[in-house]
Amino acid sequence: MRRVRYEEWEPIYHEICDYFSFDPLEDDKAAHILSNLTNQDATQKLRTLINNQVVTVCGNAPTLENEINKISGIIIAADAASGVLIKNDITPDVIVTDLDGIDDYAVELNKNGTILVVHAHGDNISRINSWVLKFEGPLVLTTQGKPFGNVYNFGGFTDGDRAVFLAHAMQARKVNLVGFCLDDQDVTPMKKGKLLWARRLLKKLGYEC
Repeated sequence: MRRVRYEEWEPIYHEICDYFSFDPLEDDKAAHILSNLTNQDATQKLRTLINNQVVTVCGNAPTLENEINKISGIIIAADAASGVLIKNDITPDVIVTDLDGIDDYAVELNKNGTILVVHAHGDNISRINSWVLKFEGPLVLTTQGKPFGNVYNFGGFTDGDRAVFLAHAMQARKVNLVGFCLDDQDVTPMKKGKLLWARRLLKKLGYEC
């Protein structure tokens, strides 16, 4: 498993921006706002936690509740999947989030050591401003655009597939996926597009979802 270099990711990123009519300048603006709010950089802590370990990435599909017994090793929750885990008395080691699916429990988890991988994009600037200063524990900052300073790009687009790319970048020995259902038709057109891209990106890592 290896980290995806930005040079490899950049053409995919621009294709995603064209597909959804996203403005890369807004993504960059959000990333700089995030960086200016905190100088946190827990990437080494994250790497130490994941390197050569078995990892389970938990997506937030409705199937997650029925797959709890498949979870093992280091647990990475994609955004709102963390809430499902908490309800089932499971504490995630890492939460990958663009801040639209978490609640106040994440502040306490982070304070107690759960690493939050906080993602900036053009549509979540208000959430960045509302949430980031509340976090007292380890943070890793990410962007889907060009990385800089303490803001990283490990590849991936949605919270779920970004969590898988992250595990690969941190050199996990094995990455298992639960709570991934990319065929859900009961979603908005925007969500359908995101699921389409999640499938494409996970396929690049060898997953058939």
